[in-house]
Amino acid sequence: MKLTKLGASIFQGMLGNLSEMEKTELEKKFGAYLMPEEEIQVGYQLIVDTILFTDRRLIWFDKVDAVSKKMTVYTIYLDAIIDVTLETAGIGIDDSILTITYITSPYFQACHGIETQSRQYEFPKRYDVTPLYRLLQELSYQNHTRINS
Repeated sequence: MKLTKLGASIFQGMLGNLSEMEKTELEKKFGAYLMPEEEIQVGYQLIVDTILFTDRRLIWFDKVDAVSKKMTVYTIYLDAIIDVTLETAGIGIDDSILTITYITSPYFQACHGIETQSRQYEFPKRYDVTPLYRLLQELSYQNHTRINS
């Protein structure tokens, strides 16, 4: 499932706490982590971490700190996302929290017993994460429809 079909243009500039990286730079730095024929759609650099959206998955490169080369690579397949929740920022120093729930078991049908996992991403309160929420919610809905048909 191509991210561009899901509305990749929504990502352009809406995640203010992330800076968009050039595709050539992303391919040079993270190309070794891609599957054959997988294509980077868009990628963002946080202060330390990097998040990529490919035509197949979301890849989160979680670095220990700014000077370390050690990192953990997390993958969420786009066709496995089944739920998205958003906790908006409140008064004070609260951040917005986007939670993505996805299927981790190899079988997507409930008759085989599915396993899920959730991952949370925090965004400073000054950034509007609702476009990302809406995009991921639409993807979740499409996945529900496909899995349960």
